[in-house]
Amino acid sequence: MLTQIKGLHHVTSMAADAQENNDFFTKTLGLRRVKKTVNFDAPDVYHLYYGDEVGNAGSVMTYFPFANMGKGGRGAGEVSETVFSVPKGTLGFWQERLSKEGVKQLGSYSLFGENRLRFAGPDGDGFALAEVDGDSRVPFAGPVAVSEGIHGFRGVTMRLRDEGATGELLKFMGYQPVDSQGDFVRYAVPGGNGADYIDLEVLPGASHAQQGAGSVHHVAFAVEDRAAQLEVRKALLDTGYQVTPVIDRDYFWAIYFRTPGGVLFEIATNEPGFNRDEDTAHLGEALKLPTRYQQYRSQIEAHLTPIKD
Repeated sequence: MLTQIKGLHHVTSMAADAQENNDFFTKTLGLRRVKKTVNFDAPDVYHLYYGDEVGNAGSVMTYFPFANMGKGGRGAGEVSETVFSVPKGTLGFWQERLSKEGVKQLGSYSLFGENRLRFAGPDGDGFALAEVDGDSRVPFAGPVAVSEGIHGFRGVTMRLRDEGATGELLKFMGYQPVDSQGDFVRYAVPGGNGADYIDLEVLPGASHAQQGAGSVHHVAFAVEDRAAQLEVRKALLDTGYQVTPVIDRDYFWAIYFRTPGGVLFEIATNEPGFNRDEDTAHLGEALKLPTRYQQYRSQIEAHLTPIKD
């Protein structure tokens, strides 16, 4: 069993409109845009990162906004819901705020003893806010006051046809089954970073999900540094998983592999962080490009539609 993984690092999804996506996360949810860069594999597309003040691991939601992309279809083999942690007693505030902002599919529910508020993102993305008592992570002081703000992730829900192989993988990665409720099984990583939970929703008869706008592209797990990442990579390879080489993403190093349930997992390092090329006070303001694309900056900027803050 691995001990290097300390919870979620980030969740990356796809969207159809960069401006709409930016406004939803920075204005409606009150997160900070901590990086504005491009998809390293498709530099004609933005890669936008939103999180707490400095983009700590476990707080960062990221997006590839592909212009006019068709919406994804919900089903098995995907992350169906990304859950954020908010302070105890704030769901009334969020219900009123999201309702005034015209956010769709609002609904209250309870899971594993947590009061939650479910809602949809601009592309039908599945989100929820969970009231958590004692979350010490500090929300970003932006459009939403710290007293009601989002601490970071609570976890994600994965919808699968079968729990078995994915559950075994999670246990190998250091997660432990801690509870079950109806179709859901909860896994938690001990001593995590606050973004500690993976909930598996098991629906044997569900159709397969189709990726598109509003779909999660991958979910990333946090390790402290490159040495820990290499240990995890070797262990996964030894277990029979097909794992990519280490890829430099400028703000972290990444490896990827496909899970038995179909969800793409990433293992990402906490180093070097989002302030490696911007002062903390100005995170997310300028368009940052990886070195190999710097010579094409003028062409890339001409192609990308500017985002109004």
